[in-house]
Amino acid sequence: MKVFKRIGIGLGALILFVIVWGLVEPYFIHTEEEAAAITNLPKEWEGQEIAVIGDFQVGMWMDNTWTIERVIDRLIEKEPAAVLLTGDHVYHVKKGSEKEMNQVLELLKPLTETNIPVITVMGNHDYSMDKKDHKPDMAYVEKMTQEFEELGIHVLENERLVLNVTQDGTAVGEPDDNSLYIGGVGSSWAGLANVEETLSTIPHNAARFMLMHNPQAFKSIPSDLAPVAAAGHTHGGQIGIPFTPHWSYMSLFKREKVQADGWTEAGFGEEGNNLYVNPGIGFSDVTIRFSTPPEITYFQLQQAS
Repeated sequence: MKVFKRIGIGLGALILFVIVWGLVEPYFIHTEEEAAAITNLPKEWEGQEIAVIGDFQVGMWMDNTWTIERVIDRLIEKEPAAVLLTGDHVYHVKKGSEKEMNQVLELLKPLTETNIPVITVMGNHDYSMDKKDHKPDMAYVEKMTQEFEELGIHVLENERLVLNVTQDGTAVGEPDDNSLYIGGVGSSWAGLANVEETLSTIPHNAARFMLMHNPQAFKSIPSDLAPVAAAGHTHGGQIGIPFTPHWSYMSLFKREKVQADGWTEAGFGEEGNNLYVNPGIGFSDVTIRFSTPPEITYFQLQQAS
């Protein structure tokens, strides 16, 4: 009996620790620096950094806006060549409510007041879809897109944006031989992910960095056309086991093959393509993160050998 009592006390202490730390960890910011090898990368882009963040989920109970503010401050201080957002800016928006949208705009405004290009795609929660069979709220996304564009945030839906290195840093511009193309794929859950359409806007041999919300869209990209891609959606699983970066509760409860964070394993996409899943900043379902802190991912660009 004493053995069972000790086991019970131990399990109770472990559960309490996970809950307490899970409530604290969301306020720590993890910075990940990754090498990004891109085919035909112009020499002007060698060593430049692209930052990726996302999955704010503003509007959820105890949403992580304080951490978002500090992430934005760090990005402004770091001055990457561009900031890419993986979508899901808001969470479970009630029809007609603009409160959450306005909050996101206020959070991102300091970043848009710099010379750093900011580019985003829309996620399922932006369409008010917390389940795949929910009807997407197209009107809300149209309104959000308009507000973002007016603020200076470039919204991509199966299209590309061209970035050029200038004397003052980087800027959105017209394509030339020294351009980097950012290809943005539409929302998978909203039925708008069209990889073929996105790729049709990018010259075949052009240097490109692909962006999408749902990692599943990556699987549709033909081989060698996404040397580097970034996605979100998974929140890193939110609850993971330390020192096992690809395990989370999602590994047990999702029917489809899921990789919650980091570089996806061989076989997840086509040969020659590489996807990094950013674990995001906000929450989904529960306001806890364990072994999956909010992350800023910096990709240092280099020529693929």
